[in-house]
Amino acid sequence: MSEFYVDPVLYDGRPEEKRIDKEERVYDLLDELGIEYQRADHSHADTIEDCQKIEEVIGVQICKNLFLCNRQETVFYVLLMPALKPFRTAVVSKLLGVSRLSFGKPEYMEEFLDITPGSVSIMGLMNDKNNRVQLVVDKDIYDSEFIRCHPCINTSTLKIKTSDIFEKYLPRVHHKPIVIDIKSWEE
Repeated sequence: MSEFYVDPVLYDGRPEEKRIDKEERVYDLLDELGIEYQRADHSHADTIEDCQKIEEVIGVQICKNLFLCNRQETVFYVLLMPALKPFRTAVVSKLLGVSRLSFGKPEYMEEFLDITPGSVSIMGLMNDKNNRVQLVVDKDIYDSEFIRCHPCINTSTLKIKTSDIFEKYLPRVHHKPIVIDIKSWEE
């Protein structure tokens, strides 16, 4: 296994070189909406340790992006929460009024969001044309100045103003967030 690499430069906007289509579509939409963003490029980010190295370049806390579903696999969620908060299925299930959440299957992730495991991101919602996936955001992320996310591929990470995500991006992709407050050390 090769060592994880992060380009030490934080770039403004889209890359000059052509990227894969789903990544290009993210940049196209952000540019169309007039949303400014910065970008860190890196090798595949597969672990929290990798993400911590990206944090040093991008200057925004790590955000867990989890693809979840109900027991019947009929309702799907993308959950954004601080990486340092523990994810407890029972707590999030209770806050959403769902009997039991589990991780969604990769085939649903690809079908609904055009993303693969390791690349789950709020940006995938632009591909959810039938609104099959509900966005759930922890209050700490919702109240933060910036959100960091992958552009549908985990070889780049974007830094975007949270207000631009909620005021420009989400209305354009027809998704409204459910904001929950996951307590760090309780329950």
